[in-house]
Amino acid sequence: MESGDITRSSRALVTVVAVAALLIALYTVVSQLSGPEVYGPGDTEIAVSAGDRFTIEVPDDPDDGYQWIVAAPRPDPAVLRAGGDRAAPGGPPPPDHGSSRALDFEAVHPGRTDLRLLRCRRCAAGAADEPGARALNFRITVG
Repeated sequence: MESGDITRSSRALVTVVAVAALLIALYTVVSQLSGPEVYGPGDTEIAVSAGDRFTIEVPDDPDDGYQWIVAAPRPDPAVLRAGGDRAAPGGPPPPDHGSSRALDFEAVHPGRTDLRLLRCRRCAAGAADEPGARALNFRITVG
């Protein structure tokens, strides 16, 4: 063996480390591109892991004066955090509706909490009883 040669076991170790680094990089890219899980109004039981971000997509008509809010009783902030809302990107709209709204959430810590979304105009006390109001209820389990 010459003084500049790498031993067979050293080459094997370098190969293993390089493959591991490649797999980690690939996993990181795929997880970044896949985006958060998207749920709909019929997904009333949602199970996610702590640290996960997810979206609930609801039917929306921006011209009718109604909006979607996280309603009382609000979810346990130690378990679930609201991340905002936006017009849902592309894709087919929900049945019987022209567009949809995406409400983003982050699972904070393991636990279980209820999430109530309300579609309302005034969105003040008693908004659930106003004509045209609609409520959606979800049970969120964070493992």
